[in-house]
Amino acid sequence: MKVTVLIPAYEPDIRLLDLIQQLNTLLNVSILVVDDGSGERYREIFQSVEACGCTVLRHDINRGKGRALKTGFLHLQETEVQGKVVCADSDGQHSPADIMKVVHALENHDHQLVLGSRRFSGKVPLRSRFGNAVTRGIFTLTTGTKIYDTQTGLRGYSASMLDFLCQIPGERFEYEMNMLLMAHKDGYAIVEEYIDTIYLDNNKSSHFRPLVDSFRVYLPILMFSASSVLSAILDFTLLFILQRLTDNLFLSVVVARMCSSIFNYTLNRKYVFGLSRDSKIHQSLPKYFGLVIVLLLLNYGFLYLYHESFAIPLFVAKLLTEASIFFFSYWAQRKYVY
Repeated sequence: MKVTVLIPAYEPDIRLLDLIQQLNTLLNVSILVVDDGSGERYREIFQSVEACGCTVLRHDINRGKGRALKTGFLHLQETEVQGKVVCADSDGQHSPADIMKVVHALENHDHQLVLGSRRFSGKVPLRSRFGNAVTRGIFTLTTGTKIYDTQTGLRGYSASMLDFLCQIPGERFEYEMNMLLMAHKDGYAIVEEYIDTIYLDNNKSSHFRPLVDSFRVYLPILMFSASSVLSAILDFTLLFILQRLTDNLFLSVVVARMCSSIFNYTLNRKYVFGLSRDSKIHQSLPKYFGLVIVLLLLNYGFLYLYHESFAIPLFVAKLLTEASIFFFSYWAQRKYVY
């Protein structure tokens, strides 16, 4: 089986050369390295990489891990590479043995995304343990799919997936999260192959910026929240106006919800889930308004329970209602609508 190992590298050290030398002892492995704008100080390292028989692609400036991966994928697509593609990090976190675990897993899971998932056992930096736990929980909550290690850089693909990989949005660390979000919608199952957890020097070589890159990773969820807030403001306003005019709670809920749903659908399709890929209206619209009916019934049910049964003021009851169905709405839209 033909295997290409793709390694995005930004300001690497001797560990990149160690990894390549070990991989070169394996049969039928080609190595493609992308220098993501490391600069003159690192020219000798990449010259040594080329001397080891690797292909090196270069960015003039640092453009981010996502762009480096897509540069590699585009090159492989243009050269019509066959077989399997495995992506690994350059900082020594992925051993050749674990890379080969992913390669062997690909033999049994063709046209699927194979993740080299860490179990985070032993001595793991607190920021890495905490960050992965938070991301894992949010990903499970919002997609309904449980993945143990959403941030692993060790991933394997069939060469037939290159077109899919090149179209995923994102230039930096958010690219790998977007890949997981899009995989299910594009019909690619996700398989986890458990690997060792390796952190060298307390993971000091990582170029992940906790604030900026975490924001990028969580941006789709943040945008959904903003869309929901704007739609909720419209829903609140219409509900109170209609309730005052008609004194009919059910009619007020229905009309307010339908108007705010049209507004919410437009925002979500264009700005929130459009980050992944625009869905065709004739596919997403019926699903969305089918969900609207479900949410409308839930909305009325919770609102009636809080306002009529428990005699909670309408404004407070509405806040409790929206909080009750927020995460279900995000999960359903991500998984079934867009």
